[in-house]
Amino acid sequence: QVQLVESGGGMVQPGGSLRLSCAVSGIIFSSYDMGWYRQAPGKQHELAALIGLGTTTYAGSVKGRFTIFRDYDKNMVYLRMNSLKPEATAVYYCTAVHRTSGAVYWGQGTQVTVSS
Repeated sequence: QVQLVESGGGMVQPGGSLRLSCAVSGIIFSSYDMGWYRQAPGKQHELAALIGLGTTTYAGSVKGRFTIFRDYDKNMVYLRMNSLKPEATAVYYCTAVHRTSGAVYWGQGTQVTVSS
């Protein structure tokens, strides 16, 4: 059974930081690109960050402030978010995309709220 379990969300003031974590099980972790998508209220999902084989991709709105990284020993993927802005308020989802088949798995999401 594939499981992607996010944690680390919460409420933070503008300018603050959070680190999201995603624990992955049930897949061959190294065969997947891992990403963090987010969905703000009333908006569509958007990619925040993606990590593949030695490559990372970021949405323009988060570049320089967010960092995605993964731990192959622990089957974990993280999203470090600095200098958070209110527009970062969203549900953040961990995703796994198989590099060959394109199969996609999603976590249940974790809420991030940036507000004073």
